[in-house]
Amino acid sequence: MKIKWLGHATFLITSDTGIKIITDPYTPAEKLHYGEIKESADIVTVSHDHFDHSNVASVRGNPEVVKGTAKVKGVKLSGIHTYHDEAQGQNRGSNTIFCFEVDGVKVCHLGDLGHQLTDKQVVEVGEVDILLVPVGGFYTIDATVANKVCDQLKPRVVIPMHFKTDKCDLPISGVDEFLSGKKDISWLDASEVEFKSGELPANAQIIVLKPAL
Repeated sequence: MKIKWLGHATFLITSDTGIKIITDPYTPAEKLHYGEIKESADIVTVSHDHFDHSNVASVRGNPEVVKGTAKVKGVKLSGIHTYHDEAQGQNRGSNTIFCFEVDGVKVCHLGDLGHQLTDKQVVEVGEVDILLVPVGGFYTIDATVANKVCDQLKPRVVIPMHFKTDKCDLPISGVDEFLSGKKDISWLDASEVEFKSGELPANAQIIVLKPAL
């Protein structure tokens, strides 16, 4: 399977058989300068209904929009209820974590998670091979809490998202704070990376992708 970072919290995940999943499609805006999404997909996941995560109209084809637990084209998607803030949603509402398996690889997209996970949520998420984690803070967990969540879920691969770049002027931090002091970091001069079941790294690895758009 392949994972392509389009930008912000939006990824295109393509199975070996060609099934395509797009996560949290953004709407380009004044402070969000990633390019217009023109990809097609079979499935679109939406963690919450904010403009930078719910632009399902931009996704081409005739995708099924998933906002909770569902099974589409043989892919079982588990939606875990969480919050967009540390006040149980009082400030920014709810957030849905999505977990699904593609070609034997278990992927977890945390959406705009705003807090450390409870023990119950950790159990609900279960085993994770690849974790797509927000690290920019302000609207989501920051680098410190993101590290704690990684420790809770123990993924094989971590791909940071939702951080400041030259195409994102939102009041969030860049990726460097999250990476500080870490080993096994791969900075790829590419937006896409391929994974195969049974060939994942034995020790946790961080992969930083370039936005495609």
